[in-house]
Parts: sequence; structure tokens; C-alpha cells
Amino acid sequence: MMEEHILQPRFKNSQHFKEFWTTGNGKQLIDFSGAEVSFKDFEKFSHFFYHVDEIGDEVVKDVYFTKKYSEASREIENYIRNGVSDNENIPESVKKLFKQTQALPDWLDLSLIKKGAELCMRCNLDSLISLRDYCLIGGYDYAYLNKPLVATEALKKGAVKRLSETLDFWVNVTRYDALEIHKKGYEFAVKTRLIHSYARLSIRKHYKNWDAENWGEPINSWDMMATYIGFSLVFLHSLHKLGNTISEEEEKGHFHLWKYVGYLLGIPVALLPNNKKEATEYFYLWTSVQPSADKDSVLLAHSLLNESLENPILKYKFQRKNLRYLHICCTWFLLGDTVCKRLQIPDVPFKKGFPITKRIINKIYDSTVNREARIKKGNKDQMKVLADYLSITQNSNFH
Repeated sequence: MMEEHILQPRFKNSQHFKEFWTTGNGKQLIDFSGAEVSFKDFEKFSHFFYHVDEIGDEVVKDVYFTKKYSEASREIENYIRNGVSDNENIPESVKKLFKQTQALPDWLDLSLIKKGAELCMRCNLDSLISLRDYCLIGGYDYAYLNKPLVATEALKKGAVKRLSETLDFWVNVTRYDALEIHKKGYEFAVKTRLIHSYARLSIRKHYKNWDAENWGEPINSWDMMATYIGFSLVFLHSLHKLGNTISEEEEKGHFHLWKYVGYLLGIPVALLPNNKKEATEYFYLWTSVQPSADKDSVLLAHSLLNESLENPILKYKFQRKNLRYLHICCTWFLLGDTVCKRLQIPDVPFKKGFPITKRIINKIYDSTVNREARIKKGNKDQMKVLADYLSITQNSNFH
């Protein structure tokens, strides 16, 4: 049993917390969502800082820790693709995991999930810009959230690989019917869940300096909630900032899609928001236990910015430098000055030019090109970016 820690919203009076929620993106999220933020529900959520996906952990102990990694992966893939029945001679933990992920929750609405997937595809490259230049880099501003990345030496693996994995996951869970049982998105969710458990157990075993009281358990349920609010709320806010028009139904569908992905990943349903108002209120509480960027945050952010220079997808150096410049412009535009200065994002000339032009073009595009055509084109363009990334990272060993 884990020790009992009593958590307080210990950074609620700090400058970074107050700035974020009174003048920064937090204030924009409140305006965007109509949220009413307070600490009255703090205790309802805070214990999840020390809560983890025990079902996933048991599977890793029973399967991954008893045989070669490649054999264990093949075994799990077989269960994902063919299902698991009660009478099979397999570990109880495996039955438990697949009983949960094969059972459709009674709140699940497939037509809503479809609308969410369509929004992700329809916004084309804006979706990818949002993921990278707002959700990912923005997450680096929360020092404790990054500790598992630092502990598992993700920096040494390099940003190209990390970006490629995030993109692979995101694209595969946001296509039509991807989350049906045994399909590709479902497979990605279950595998990602077990990677989290594997990483958590490895950190507990090998990383002796883990400060559970302050940082929470490695990859705990509350941090997972915050990560998923990144994919849902923060992502939507970014699309909105870039001038995309989003219908009420798409928005509802988008939250529903990520609620189901979160459910498959073993995040407790109580932590999965249904709409932007709930998401902002939940996020407010979580940010109060996170200090702002530290030196690891800065390293992670720079590693991601310089990814464009290291990445061989673009042939010429000037193209790579130009791409990095455009990402830097979007990062300043989406994250705002305070966070960018903390993460030491380089200041570049005319940094508002590209995002503001993009906003104008999006407004015109949204009103002139029909929705079906945009979904089709978006899906095609996103799949192309993913294929490019996979072509350069596939030949290196994932594990």
C-alpha cells in the first residue's frame, strides 16, 4: 500500500498560477468555457495524485516481467486482436484488463465519437500544429508532470522519435471507427496503457530519487487526466485561436472521443470531463499542485523546437530552418509571452505574421469549402505527415 500523503493546492498563491488564471491562457480558457473555478472540489480529485492504473501494472508484472519484451508484446497483441474469454488459461490480470476494455460503457455514444474524429481530421494541419505548439510544449511548463519523462531518459531518445510516437497514437485514435474493439485505435490505447505501466514500474524500481510526496506517483491518474485535458480542451482552444469554427456537436463529440480513449487507458471515469466547462474546472485544480518550468522543462522544449532541424523529412537546410521558424511563431502565438519566456523560446521577428495569416485563411476556408471535402483532405494530409515520420523512425528500435 502506498503511504498516505495529504495534498494541498500548494502553488495556488504563486505568481505563475495567478498569472496563468488571471491574464494568461487560463483566463482565456475560463472565458472560452464559462467555467466557475474554485477549490471546493480539491479533495475530490487530489487523492488521484497518488492513484495509478493497478490493472495495467499487474498485467505488466504477469506478462512483460516474466518473458522477453518481444514475446510479451506479441502475446498482448494477440489478445488485443482476438479478444479474451473467461475460460482461457491466462493470468487473471489479463482477463481483468480485457474485461474492462472489451466492455462498452453504458455512456458511450458512437455517433458522438464520429463527430469528434471528424473535427480532428477536418482541421487538418492546424490539428498537428495545436498538438505540437500548444499541447505538447505547453505541458512542459509543468515541472512535476515532466518528471517521468526525465526519469525514463526520454531526452536521450530525441524529439523526432517522441513526436513520431505521439503523432502515431493521435492519428490512430482519431480516425473513423478506430476505437472499435480489436481495431487500430483500440490497439494503440491498450498498448499505450501498458507502456505507461511498464514505465511506472521501471521508475519505481530503478529511479531511487523519485519524490512521490511532491511529484505524485509516476504517471499517476491525476497527471493522466491533465494530459487528456491537453488532447481535448487545450487542443480545442488552440483550434479556436487559429480561427477554426467548431460546431457544438463537434465539440461535444471531441470530448466524448477523448473520454472513451481515457477510459481505455485506465483513467478513472470521474476524472474524464464531458465538456469544456468541466475540463477547465478540473484543470484549474490540477495546476495548483504544479510548479512552473524548471531546467528540464527548458531542455524538453528546446529539444522539440530543434526537432525540425534534425528531422530529415525536409531535404534542404533552409526548409528545415523555415519550418522551425513557423513552429516558433505558432508557439508564441498559442502559449503567450510569459510561458514562452519561461521556457526560453527564442524570440523571432514578425512572429505574429504566420498565425494571423492562418486565422484569416481559416475563416475563409471554413465558409467556402464544404465539410466533407475538408474531412477527406485533412485525413489524407495527416496520414501523409504520419507516414513521413514513420518512414524515418521505423528503422530504429522502439523499446
